[in-house]
Amino acid sequence: MLSFGMKTVPVGVTYDALLRTWQQADAVPVIEHAWLWDHMLPLFGPVDAPIHEGWTMLAALAARTSRLQLGLMVTSNLTRPPAVLAKIAATVDAIAPGRLVLGLGVGGTHQPGDTLVPREYNAYGLHIASPAEGVARLAESCTIIKRMWTEDRFDFSGRYYQLREVVCAPKPAVPPPLLIGGWGDRTLGVVAEHADIWNVPGPPHNTIEFIRERNKVLDEKCAAIGRDPAEITRSTQLVISADDPATTRSLIGELADTGVTHFVLGVRPPGPANVAEWLAEEIIAQTTR
Repeated sequence: MLSFGMKTVPVGVTYDALLRTWQQADAVPVIEHAWLWDHMLPLFGPVDAPIHEGWTMLAALAARTSRLQLGLMVTSNLTRPPAVLAKIAATVDAIAPGRLVLGLGVGGTHQPGDTLVPREYNAYGLHIASPAEGVARLAESCTIIKRMWTEDRFDFSGRYYQLREVVCAPKPAVPPPLLIGGWGDRTLGVVAEHADIWNVPGPPHNTIEFIRERNKVLDEKCAAIGRDPAEITRSTQLVISADDPATTRSLIGELADTGVTHFVLGVRPPGPANVAEWLAEEIIAQTTR
């Protein structure tokens, strides 16, 4: 069974405009989930373009919608300490009980030639990790977050995070699903151990063949620790053009053949006035008939 959601980028838009788009999606049943992103500076255009902080905006939109699952795709693990993130997420769950999906990724790491991560992380005084450190921090964070949602009080002594007498109240009545984004071998090991949903960007960022191969690696990582791979939903995100819905429909079919069932769709601006209805009519209805 395929699941479809919508991603909105909170750059160069007002709260009112985002709210209108999310409330429109909330009224379209085949749009099951909606997503923001987690950046402090834009990834495109002028560096001083208006951009909203993701979790604050998510809480506001959660309070003004009633049905959609919602989350950030994905939260940078290096932007907030994991215990703080678990507390923030528990608060959003209190606003929208049972609707939060915690999207989480490694965050900004040192990559040759990259200018976007240094620009953003240096502007906000954030730590840029090596890839190995970033994955190790992600694994510790997943453990901390899950324990904060299920245990009354505990200590944690990891390589990167140390907690004493940590308490999280109120807790979610049901721990939100954990979506982890990424595709490297080490990250897929964390996905196998901790994730309910695995997300990887689709074309043009990654090819169908690459996603199929990474899907197989994740199955192998699950088998190595004795976990049933079927427990992890396979997810992708596509940035699409309203001028070419046929290509998107074709891509969804090809991705479904790789095992992907969870689709997050973002429409390049300028898009239709009601993006949710357009996705429902031009993409989802014709893909699932």
